[in-house]
Amino acid sequence: MPYWELLVFFFIIAVVYSSVGFGGGSSYLALLSLYAIPFKEIRLIALICNVIVVTGGVLLFVRNNQINFKKVLPLVLLSVPAAYAGAVLRIGQQTFFIILGCSLIAASILLWVKTAHLKVAENKSSGSVVKDGAIGGAIGFLSGMVGIGGGIFLSPVLNISKWDTPKKIAATASVFILVNSLSGIAGQLSQLPDDINMYRILLLCIAVLAGGQVGSRLGIVKFNYLLIRRVTAILVFAAGINVLIKHLF
Repeated sequence: MPYWELLVFFFIIAVVYSSVGFGGGSSYLALLSLYAIPFKEIRLIALICNVIVVTGGVLLFVRNNQINFKKVLPLVLLSVPAAYAGAVLRIGQQTFFIILGCSLIAASILLWVKTAHLKVAENKSSGSVVKDGAIGGAIGFLSGMVGIGGGIFLSPVLNISKWDTPKKIAATASVFILVNSLSGIAGQLSQLPDDINMYRILLLCIAVLAGGQVGSRLGIVKFNYLLIRRVTAILVFAAGINVLIKHLF
């Protein structure tokens, strides 16, 4: 495999993100954008890796009764069809990379803000069905179009608005990532090129599967959460700037 080093990076990303209940889609995209990989394959890889990494976390959250499905439903009700619509939307490679670059920069900023709000008060709000639906739909559409699960956008928004406890927000984000990634994959399968490298995808999936298993067992207490999030935010920001420079100038 010509991009063997990606296996190591994907494994590390999966370890870190799975330890806190996320998939790592933005970081996968940030890395893949640095390689000469077809953009449609880039989106598919990120979404499949998301599903592999977050599935175990979702099952653990369900087992521990951390998911309030009544509150989660409005968020995903519109996000799932919106993610599918974003995935089937036909956009050119240049447009994709510009949107990706802007999304990575926005994600890095939100990721940094999220780290600054780790100790959110345990206040709970009833939420608004209309507001939650609009937020979920907008993030879902972007998720499908770019190839991320959307949790990196949803989680800080919910934390800042004190939507629920931090742990339940993390659980909600995991469910959001899972269903939107599946919806995005379904949409992308309808327009995949014939020359897609399934061997590369398989190896990267194995790498994140192994990393996800390690991360879910290590747990967040083993990591300096603040440091990891801020370093990741800086790397994703740098990747976003690099993508824009390459495709705007």
